[in-house]
Amino acid sequence: MAPTRTLLVVLAGGAGGRLETLTDHRAKPALRFAGSHRLVDFPLAHAANSGIADAWVVEQFFPESINVHLAGGRPWDLDRTRGGLQLLGPHQGDEREGWHAGTADALWRKAEAVRADDPEVVLVASADAVYRMDYADVVAHHLASGAAVTMVTTRLGGDVSRYGVVQVSDGRITDYAYKPERPASDLVTTEVFAFRPDALLTTLEEVHRAHGAGPSGLGDLGDHVLPALVADGDAVEFRHDGYWRDVGTVPAYWQAHLDWLRDPPFDLDDPAWPIATRGLHSAAARVHAEAEVVDSLLAPGAVVEGTVRRSVVSPGAYVAPGAVVSESVLLDGVRVESGARVHRAVVDERARVGGRAQVGEDDDDAEVTLLGAGAVVPEDGRVPAGGRYPDPDAEPEADAEPDGDGRAHR
Repeated sequence: MAPTRTLLVVLAGGAGGRLETLTDHRAKPALRFAGSHRLVDFPLAHAANSGIADAWVVEQFFPESINVHLAGGRPWDLDRTRGGLQLLGPHQGDEREGWHAGTADALWRKAEAVRADDPEVVLVASADAVYRMDYADVVAHHLASGAAVTMVTTRLGGDVSRYGVVQVSDGRITDYAYKPERPASDLVTTEVFAFRPDALLTTLEEVHRAHGAGPSGLGDLGDHVLPALVADGDAVEFRHDGYWRDVGTVPAYWQAHLDWLRDPPFDLDDPAWPIATRGLHSAAARVHAEAEVVDSLLAPGAVVEGTVRRSVVSPGAYVAPGAVVSESVLLDGVRVESGARVHRAVVDERARVGGRAQVGEDDDDAEVTLLGAGAVVPEDGRVPAGGRYPDPDAEPEADAEPDGDGRAHR
């Protein structure tokens, strides 16, 4: 029996504004995770492991930050003569030209390409969550149901008002609310959807006729497309009971890393389900004799001479003697100088924390602090817990120059 012709569409074009300065110079799916991976690796690895050979990555903001990493699809065996990985961005030249104004709008602008590809199932996934999922199980469940759409759902604790929230009865979705002020349940969509192609394309055209003339285009799938399919009684759920964390905010991105330190939810290098990524071209991490490293991840090229506790140190980052980094995420090329303390922080690429500076506070309940790319905290400087440095609302300082090479101290 021939495998189901499934087309995976990875929606990787969003601005990612809730991640603040972390997306000022990169697309959200290009953001590093766990010192070795990028967020876009997860849907592409799941596709490869699930036997899906055709994947489109729909881009818009900072596409070069994704494209260098994708390497033509080679890390996921998607560099094929026919099919494989394709990159789709905004275009000009026909009636569907223009910037993508939301996820549904992006799909409408690529509808003719989907129709020409003629898949049996269109699987749509975002690239801003960390999880492990067999897409083949989702597709099989979807085909067996005969529904127009299968929404992969999961239960979440806490505030779920920034998600699509559903109610179900016997596996059928009876209500869908997109980012509701008062959620009716704790069951949310994981932003993985399997569509019957004819239903998706027809609904996109209907929504375009009704709403597509405005400045926001069709908006997101949750604005009109998914509610319409639920109203038709043609939507079912596929329940995901494993780990799933959306990392679309700075605190969520930070917490996902802490999830990975002492007892990881799953193994990124599991031979049965590897989360493949583009290889890092750095030497092995170095830990000096006087250093202390506890419950942490050290990427290739990292150098630790100080103390690192419950933290992630990305490629080329450096922690000097006498420096203490705890419950923090250091991205590529960060330097933490002697005597500095960094606690409960996300420090973006090439930032520098001067000697004896304090970033965050030694308080287990403190809010997460964010240092922007190339930021320089001066010697003896202080960035309070929950602070943003440089302050995006402050006047720029003429002498706030980033460290030029961003490489780890040798």
